[in-house]
Amino acid sequence: MTKEAAKKEIEKLVNDYELHRNEYKQKGYDEYQFCIRILNRFFNALGWDVENKLNKSEWYCDTIFQFKLKNKDTTKRPDYAFGFPAKNNAKFFAEAKTPSTIIHTDKNPALQIRRYGNSGALPVSVVTNFEEFAIYDCTTKAKESDSPRVGRLEYFTYHQYSEKFDLLWELFSKEGIEQGYHDKYIKSETKKKGTVPLDKDFVATLDEWRKYLATSISHNNLKLINDEINFAVQQIIDRIIFLRFCEDRNIEKFETLLAVTKKGDYYKNLYELFKDADIKYNSGLFDFEKDDISLKIKVENKIIRTIIEELYYPKSEYEFGVMPVEILGNAYEEFLGKVIRVTPGHIVKIDIAKKPEVQKAGGVFYTPQYIVNYIVEHTVGKLINGKTPEQISKIKIVDPACGSGSFLLGAFIHLLRYHTDYYWKKNFHKKREKNYLITPEGRLTVTEKKRILQNNLFGVDIDPNAVEVTKLSLLLKAMEGETETSVGYQLRLDKKGVLPDLDCNIRCGNSLISPDFYDEQLNFDKNEKKKINAFDWKAGFPLVFKQGGFDAVIGNPPYVMLQNLERREIFDYALQKYSTAKYKIDTYQLFIERAINLTKYKGYIGYISPNTFLKNIHAEPLRKLFLQKTKINEILIFSYNVFKSASVDTCIFILEKNSANKNNKLIVKQASEEFKPKLKTKINQSSFSSNTKNDFNLMISDDDKDLLKKITSKSKTLGNFCDAYFGIQTFDRTVYVSDKKKTKNYVPVIDGGNIGYFNLNPSTEYVNFIPAAIKSGGNPKVYKQERICIRQIGKVPIATYVSANIYTLNTIYNVHLKQKNSANLKFLLGLICSNTIKYFWKKNHSDEKETYPKIKKEAILSIPIKEINNPNKKSKHDSIIRQVDNLLQLNKDLRKAKLPNDKQSIVNRISSAENKLNEIIYELYGISKKEIELIENNI
Repeated sequence: MTKEAAKKEIEKLVNDYELHRNEYKQKGYDEYQFCIRILNRFFNALGWDVENKLNKSEWYCDTIFQFKLKNKDTTKRPDYAFGFPAKNNAKFFAEAKTPSTIIHTDKNPALQIRRYGNSGALPVSVVTNFEEFAIYDCTTKAKESDSPRVGRLEYFTYHQYSEKFDLLWELFSKEGIEQGYHDKYIKSETKKKGTVPLDKDFVATLDEWRKYLATSISHNNLKLINDEINFAVQQIIDRIIFLRFCEDRNIEKFETLLAVTKKGDYYKNLYELFKDADIKYNSGLFDFEKDDISLKIKVENKIIRTIIEELYYPKSEYEFGVMPVEILGNAYEEFLGKVIRVTPGHIVKIDIAKKPEVQKAGGVFYTPQYIVNYIVEHTVGKLINGKTPEQISKIKIVDPACGSGSFLLGAFIHLLRYHTDYYWKKNFHKKREKNYLITPEGRLTVTEKKRILQNNLFGVDIDPNAVEVTKLSLLLKAMEGETETSVGYQLRLDKKGVLPDLDCNIRCGNSLISPDFYDEQLNFDKNEKKKINAFDWKAGFPLVFKQGGFDAVIGNPPYVMLQNLERREIFDYALQKYSTAKYKIDTYQLFIERAINLTKYKGYIGYISPNTFLKNIHAEPLRKLFLQKTKINEILIFSYNVFKSASVDTCIFILEKNSANKNNKLIVKQASEEFKPKLKTKINQSSFSSNTKNDFNLMISDDDKDLLKKITSKSKTLGNFCDAYFGIQTFDRTVYVSDKKKTKNYVPVIDGGNIGYFNLNPSTEYVNFIPAAIKSGGNPKVYKQERICIRQIGKVPIATYVSANIYTLNTIYNVHLKQKNSANLKFLLGLICSNTIKYFWKKNHSDEKETYPKIKKEAILSIPIKEINNPNKKSKHDSIIRQVDNLLQLNKDLRKAKLPNDKQSIVNRISSAENKLNEIIYELYGISKKEIELIENNI
């Protein structure tokens, strides 16, 4: 339906509503009937297939109309979810009311939709009775005391639908959402300050429960040690959360958990509930044979009551019926970065875990969902495409550092979607067999989900709590869409329980260290062995390795320098066992080597990792391993920090284990913050073998090679003539840098902001140039000579000429001659600022970050300076110096000019002079017209 047709349809609906308004406004008018007669038609007009008239499987429905899923005693889900809710890509919720509800003044509908939106991680949602339409900001938690005005972004009545139609269409039509208007509105209108993301808020709640439980357990069970307390706390919280999620998804009876706090010993009551759950689900989560600690402990009633009451409204603002399992995983990822420590005085502390990768980052950071989806799609997606469920059942997927399970969860969702679509297209949903695989509505049965989990997904993590959380996340996802009825039916079919036991799929151990580590290490006590937690892959997954290994290895491996670990033996072990381990050893590189070795022939590896392996000298063995054993399908580089809490440049790479890679062309993509990867170039993989250190230079296409060779041939590097000295770093800029010359020790100083191409804005600051003030960059000889100054921040070098006795701060490189008269600085400056060198830089050294890209010293010194070895080149050398002098003077004139016409005239002359300079330099480097076009299209 076009926008114009939709507007007419809604205007017609307004007229229909007017005719029956008195009937609809009667108290007691059936809400479901009102949805069918009015609201469904309203949302249909906005492009949504509310009744699934297109007969799509649930994964591909753009709307979930779930009124009938609501429990008669409580409202646990919104009436509508729009977007692609089954794919975890809902865009907004809509809560329906009848016209007898006054939305403008009744706070309950507002609180309800805000709770739904907040728990579902949807920034904007709506409540409507057609008579009224209210849009709410759901980024902040709703408080019982809030009036209906709090968080309300827009409010209008049905009389205004025509005048407000553009807003309705852009924000809530399917077409408007696909065109990005909804997301733009969220960025501009929703509250930013003072908001806490749902996962961060939930982790704070988890931390509080941890403290409550740990304090009670340590006081009442004095023989337990820290590890046992940590284990018991984790088990109790996991079990409670699983059951609470099941309640709000209509699998367990609502307030089943709350009932344990009515009488007697609450923990014993809870334990009985857990035993019943073990019989029902048989998932390992409630297995008290492997967990005899939780069985024997005592926990005070008030602690159990506090935790459970905080899971229900009004003490809880969470609606677990709509909370995505991924949000729980994100919260748990941070939760896993902390450990409980009980002091001898039974005071509970929650500390950042003593894992090097956690301490390095100041906590755990989780992988964004869009990264997970991308890697899964390009590995698991490729593996299963075109295959039958029977063929897919043989595919084995592993994450060797699974954490909270985000990658395995992503793979599980992809598998669920594929199987659902396969069965739907084959009309399995129309077959009413006893052991059916898909429901008439298009949902896989829990038995089929159980089969997929056990056949396809595997994981390892060194942290036992992470292993349990991964299992919990996968089990909760398996229970999505189930009801008490469907679970009961599956139990009658399979007496072993509804869910799989994942103990054989998700293992606890150190993915990098095998049991042979202990062969020559006799000085490890029991606790140290427990920390190292060596893992035997073949013993852990014997059936997988009988088939030759895993079909896909996916994940976000931890990164930490092994030199930073307490035990030298681990570093020595890595040197001995890993071909990529040389001198400086980062664990992410070992995980990559491990992944290649775990993967079977023609299997896939998809990781997000630091991008240092692309060119770092110490990663040369890893690059050689890539070239020897894999086809590099794709490398995706980021122009922003994917992980907000960690300053690390990352990339995604997709490999196929296949040594027949001679003619392989890899795809290089680049993504900005909106994550819309764009093709940058295609490169022959074999070209990496031809350079001396096997560097993976992703900027150089086949077209660039000859031109770059021409630029660098018969040239010396800038480092032959100059050194680059970084400017002054003070111990405290606020103390030692001033806009006044306070004493004779204060000298004029400039920073990067003063530098432009051939332009130096005068100094307006002074630095106290005394030893006590200067942390680094304090060599006075550098500043007492003429030099070239280059800004540290920039995608290419931005430089100018600076005379003696001007000092610089540490946002500037000072490029000075090693020997007097060895070269002319203005000649060098002309080359540095030229299009030719900008092109060279972009292809070899460019920092692709959109914010604060940095220039590095080694790159500056690598700039190729053409040799001046004949009269023709000497003539060009002198012409370049004259043009640079001209540009320096023109920029001085521009700073002094007052009148707009004068300024524009000088700007035009600067542009003309820069063009002339570039022409001379093109001639100096022997660059053809076709090559000039290539240069100017790439800078």
